[in-house]
Amino acid sequence: MENGFDLKLHLHRLLSDEPFFSAISRRVNKQASRALPTAGVTVDKDTLQFKMLYNPDFFKDMEENKIKGVLMHEFYHLIFKHVTSRKPENVPHLVWNIAGDLAINSMIGADNLPEGCCIPGGKQFEDYPMGKTAEFYLEMMKDDEQFGDGNGGFKDLDGQSGSDFGNFDDHSGWDELTDDERQMVEERAKDIMEKAAKEANNSGRGWGSVSSGIKKEIMERLKTRVDWKKVLRAFVGAAQRADKSNTMRRINRRFPYIHAGRKVNRVANIAISIDQSGSVSDSELNAFFNELNKLSELATFTVIPFDTKVAEDKVYTWKKGEKRKWERVMYGGTCFNAPTDYVNKGNFDGHIVLTDLQAPKPKSSRCRRMWMASKSNVDHMPFKTQERVIAIDVKQ
Repeated sequence: MENGFDLKLHLHRLLSDEPFFSAISRRVNKQASRALPTAGVTVDKDTLQFKMLYNPDFFKDMEENKIKGVLMHEFYHLIFKHVTSRKPENVPHLVWNIAGDLAINSMIGADNLPEGCCIPGGKQFEDYPMGKTAEFYLEMMKDDEQFGDGNGGFKDLDGQSGSDFGNFDDHSGWDELTDDERQMVEERAKDIMEKAAKEANNSGRGWGSVSSGIKKEIMERLKTRVDWKKVLRAFVGAAQRADKSNTMRRINRRFPYIHAGRKVNRVANIAISIDQSGSVSDSELNAFFNELNKLSELATFTVIPFDTKVAEDKVYTWKKGEKRKWERVMYGGTCFNAPTDYVNKGNFDGHIVLTDLQAPKPKSSRCRRMWMASKSNVDHMPFKTQERVIAIDVKQ
């Protein structure tokens, strides 16, 4: 508790009233900070985990329903990718944040938010209709003299803050992510949404105040087929270890010329276990190797062929930048404990299993594990897991 404000109490109330948002909240770290005036969702650059920063003074005298509204507001930004991939190029950060706020606040309602916030029909946005997307509002803002430059673009808003327009949260730091980091973060956000939706569907209280229309939109987003190539690349990046060192060559953006910048060299140590059992088709093996040739541009892998056991004499290092042809070296049955034991004994950051999934559930992995198989095999998966499972289309 800080300054008389106990966020945990309000998170508990969120649990009883809003099962879907509560499930998201449990997967987002919280940190009190007076470095920002209000609140905001950001990402930890070291771990690429989501965190919500909040100023306890901002919440201290706020009504309960509005505290809940602010929490939902922050999580909606993650749900609709406003802070990950949807921001258009050449759009000022503040302008996009306001457009996102207009879209989100339409769903929450002015009565459940702090006074003077960005909401269609409210102060400074009287002609803006309710219930539209961030992209819709962004187009309207081009013709709004508050934001538009008269030439289809946006004014330079340097020197102005979000509070000048009723924008009460902060999402700084997102523009500093690399493309690979942004992809990792987006996959992590989708994973959180999937788990939250599953919990809400299984809850006797349902989705709380989430409307049927918004629920449908969220579920449709989760149904969207994931590009398995991007997912693999994201997994490799997310499992990488960060070796950090200080350097004066790199400017510290927050404290320029006061503190040294930080240089991050990421080195991945990824295990790729390839199911060599007879039930895995040559087409599947060929597809796996084709993608691993592209992944080798990012990192070095340890390739582990297996069926009911690991062919330890066939284990090899696939070096970064190296190209290889697909090969089959085994034809037996399938046991997932064999590659799991092998990887658990090593010093790996992540484990990707390329397989047909036709074997009993394996023991736990000490590092992050992901499964890849053809769509038909995923649809008939013989065991349940909370780990990532990617269905791919394999050309015969």
